[in-house]
Amino acid sequence: MSGKTCTPVNDTASRHPRARHALARLPALIPLLLCTPVLWSEMAQADEAAIPELDAVWVTSPLPQKLSDTARPVTVLSGEELRNKVGGTIGETLKQEPGITSQSFGPGVGSPVIRGQAGPRVRVMQNGLGNNDVSNLSPDHANGVEPIVAERIEVLRGPATLLYGSGAMGGVVNVIDERIPEQMPQHPVGGAAEQRYDSALDQTSSAFKLEGGGKGLAYHVDGFFRDSGDVQIGGTAIAEDAARAYDPALAELPLLQNSRGRIDNTHARARGGSVGAAWVGDQGFAGVSINQLDNVYGIPPDGAGEAPITVDLQQTRYDFRTGLRQPFSLAESVKLKFGYTDYRHVELEGNTPGTTWQNQSYESRLEVVHRPLGGVRGVVGFQSVNSDFIAYGEEAVVPASLIDTYGLFAVESLDVGRMTYELGARVEHQSIAPLGLATREDLPVSGSASALWHIDPAQQLSLAFTQSQRAPQVQELYTNGVHHATRSFEIGNPDLNKEVGYNLDLGYRFRKDWMQAEFNLFHNWVSDYIYLAYTGELYGEPHEEHADAGEDSEDHHHGEGLPILATRQADATFKGFEGKLVFPLMENHYGLLDLTLFSDYTRGQFVNGQDIPRMPPLRYGLQLDYAFNEHGAVDLRLTRGEPQDNPGDRETPTPGYLRLDIGSQYRVKAFDSTQLLVFAKATNLLDENIRNATSYLRNFAPEPGRAAQLGLRVSY
Repeated sequence: MSGKTCTPVNDTASRHPRARHALARLPALIPLLLCTPVLWSEMAQADEAAIPELDAVWVTSPLPQKLSDTARPVTVLSGEELRNKVGGTIGETLKQEPGITSQSFGPGVGSPVIRGQAGPRVRVMQNGLGNNDVSNLSPDHANGVEPIVAERIEVLRGPATLLYGSGAMGGVVNVIDERIPEQMPQHPVGGAAEQRYDSALDQTSSAFKLEGGGKGLAYHVDGFFRDSGDVQIGGTAIAEDAARAYDPALAELPLLQNSRGRIDNTHARARGGSVGAAWVGDQGFAGVSINQLDNVYGIPPDGAGEAPITVDLQQTRYDFRTGLRQPFSLAESVKLKFGYTDYRHVELEGNTPGTTWQNQSYESRLEVVHRPLGGVRGVVGFQSVNSDFIAYGEEAVVPASLIDTYGLFAVESLDVGRMTYELGARVEHQSIAPLGLATREDLPVSGSASALWHIDPAQQLSLAFTQSQRAPQVQELYTNGVHHATRSFEIGNPDLNKEVGYNLDLGYRFRKDWMQAEFNLFHNWVSDYIYLAYTGELYGEPHEEHADAGEDSEDHHHGEGLPILATRQADATFKGFEGKLVFPLMENHYGLLDLTLFSDYTRGQFVNGQDIPRMPPLRYGLQLDYAFNEHGAVDLRLTRGEPQDNPGDRETPTPGYLRLDIGSQYRVKAFDSTQLLVFAKATNLLDENIRNATSYLRNFAPEPGRAAQLGLRVSY
């Protein structure tokens, strides 16, 4: 497994002299200003005679704002809804939300796909700072975020993404676990414990949290453990005809090692936990936390009979966060966040270590919310990310690099009558210093403008425009070698230009007692969109773009016969929608019954008419929600996924599917303030062998088959 091989070096300073001064540089990197909209949900109880208000989900940082008062497309999961949807990965947790799917790579890896975008175009964060693992470098790399310990998950699309980075064209996922308390808890001791089981994965998950405080000191402790076996499916693991059509090397094999009813080598085991504490006073707070994650997971095989691949991941993260209220005359609040992540994973071929990936990253962020100036509310900020990345071993196809990013951003908001206007801007400087190569520098500049019209108390219309620039990432510039995750020989392009996207979002919300509706339409024009293109050649044949690498490769035989993918650029467009209608069907002493109709769609094409690969198909369906008394609820969800007949150049199409899920939950007040939540789900009841169009492994690893999921959560 390899292309260009890096020599293992343990001394970071010896590889890059300026890495010795990383800690000394940090004060200069600490940010200056802006907002991380952090959201939480509250149930709004309206007068029965009045028109109900829109859901009281607040954008709390840095500008307090109801979700119904923002033009940004936002999705929030919290409380019992989150508990009911939690999966083993962040992608699995979010995949039923409007406009979101999961780029599954077996059950151990599930990265979110938002409006057809994934990898470096979707930024995954914890508590407002990037997770800073290496999941954006390859689809087989798991994200270091564990959703089972999350208190709230926020997904931002459109203009809101500029608050966190200019490169997140798809969107931003922010996982809130409250490991550093910002407010004093109501009780000296509180917490929760959760246990769940999934039959399709033979998976047992356990989690707990303990939090409380007094006399100005608050604390938080959490932990989890998850163990799962091979995935159970509703048919064969490998779609052999499609697999052979996609991979010429497999086409030459007379027989593929296939399995029925399960996917081999998809076991996983993960554990982790956090400890955090904070001083909380009238004027603000200051706190620290440490988090540890260990995750071992298998990669589904391709049927060629090679040794099974397992990934052994360890991540340690340290966080510091502080905030002050009205620290000086012009500021309403100031928040400072700092995180250090030490990430490492080893790819094992059988029991033999193959490739090791390491990333040491520092990220800091300062947000200053200024006092209203003539009705204008706003925030300014500074953010820095400094990473020391290295990969060595058989598949070290990306050179060791120092990557530095510094960003300034600002958002200003103004209310004029029934209109709310918002302007935002972000300027970044990114430098990539690969070992032995010249430093690459880029200056992405992005901006946004949005308007929200409160037509009447029941209707709102929003329009938002974003111009965003994304600098190329290290893997897009310098990859050169065999990459088994994509089953290809990949070649980067150091001459890439910046991507420039122009995104238009149109939204409409309607809410009355007889119906609720929400629609979002989007159209994104992208100049110099970066992608991997098939060259039509196989590795081992003469080719000017890889001739040198082929001669130097130490494991040339591993890559022979693999198709060559070269990094290219072309203009592209993405368009689509997300829609939802909710009709109350019944409300009496027996309970409440709602009908929800939903749909989403993304279409991606290059200007020459070719399809962009791995786009999600059209989805639509219905959900019935029945709530009886104050304690119980049952839901039934039927989803139709259309065939993906526009798979992209030399990609294989995926068939349509029909998925039926049923869920229920029941709340019991055990004693005093202790509550018990019992939940159960039956998923994919039709036992369909669903091929995920956004996954690189759609021909090798279908989605789990029919399953029962059981769980309980005790909170006190």
